[in-house]
Amino acid sequence: MTKNINFPIPELLAPAGSLEKLKTAVLYGASAVYLGGQKYGLRAAADNFNREQMIRAVEFAHAHGAKVHVVLNAFLHDSDFVGLSDYAADLKVIGVDSVIVSDLGVIQTVIAAGGPEVHLSTQASCLNASAAKLWKAMGVSRVVLGREASLEDAKAIKAASGLEVEMFVHGSMCMAFSGHCVISNYTQGRDSNRGGCAHSCRHEYRIGLEAGEQEKNAFFMSSKDLEGLRQLKGYVDAGVDSLKIEGRMKSVHYAGTVTKVYAEALAHYAEHGNFLSDRLEEWASELRKVHHRAYTEASLVAPADASSIHNGHDSEGVESAVAGPIVAITNDAMVIEVRKKFRLGEELELVPFKGKSQIFSAQRLRTLSDNPLEETKPGSLVKIDLIPGAEECVLVRSTGA
Repeated sequence: MTKNINFPIPELLAPAGSLEKLKTAVLYGASAVYLGGQKYGLRAAADNFNREQMIRAVEFAHAHGAKVHVVLNAFLHDSDFVGLSDYAADLKVIGVDSVIVSDLGVIQTVIAAGGPEVHLSTQASCLNASAAKLWKAMGVSRVVLGREASLEDAKAIKAASGLEVEMFVHGSMCMAFSGHCVISNYTQGRDSNRGGCAHSCRHEYRIGLEAGEQEKNAFFMSSKDLEGLRQLKGYVDAGVDSLKIEGRMKSVHYAGTVTKVYAEALAHYAEHGNFLSDRLEEWASELRKVHHRAYTEASLVAPADASSIHNGHDSEGVESAVAGPIVAITNDAMVIEVRKKFRLGEELELVPFKGKSQIFSAQRLRTLSDNPLEETKPGSLVKIDLIPGAEECVLVRSTGA
């Protein structure tokens, strides 16, 4: 029985760096996704969406009750505005639910063009109620708070401004002030604030010390990754409207696994009115199976300090490998698009859209024409005996090294 709770369940906003990642995130429980078009976003290296792909993305998301937010969050020069009005108007025609914007001129252009509703990007560094009120007067309906904001800040900003408030709940953090960084500009000639960030802060640097002291290497500019799982009650109590997962350039496995964890935790809250669950450690364990640096709660409760610096190598471990997604179901088999080779009889792990994962053995491994196989090859389609819980787009993990 659903409990009476003080605040509605927040939107769970997942990254969609490609159409496959979008479908995965939605099917694993995202109530909204964010993606980039061919221009105007901060992830130029992602598999950004052309118009046809965006139409398909909106149709799929809306058919599953999820919203689509499109990023227009790069800081633009005058020459970049060519075509922006038409693009914004077309996004409205396609059915995009909102655009995420950081540039004042872009906000004005989108509104004048009759584009989708405008959400303020975290790049705009909104950290106080006065700023939120000003953005509201500019026509913004939601503010994505700067990562420096705490949960208490979020509560105060929402109460004073009347705006929807969105905060990050999981993923990579930036060492700069809400992403305002130009290291990539100087180290690689790539504009950090116009889609070209090379993540220079993640690199190992040699530090020159005083005369007579030994030089050393360090990752002194790299932040740990955010994990807000244990602070979910704080998000809800603060009235945060949307919980955002970072990671448009991360894997399909990341999109599905992280989304599923937070979706299940929020569903538990909706049913029980609290986040106390014997599955908490299971969820935390799942979050350790995706590519990540050491985790931190950053500024959610107390200001981030030296303990949030990830002074180590890029990840805390190897991401669990995905044997492949299920692309079709037949009467007696599931068809897997192989991403990592596996052998006949090997243990695999089915990760259903809801509920616990299931370990099974790859029995009767065969080609689409039912020729037996001893080992698969990446890029091929293979059949395995059907097991309960198998559905199209469900991920199958490899349990081996």
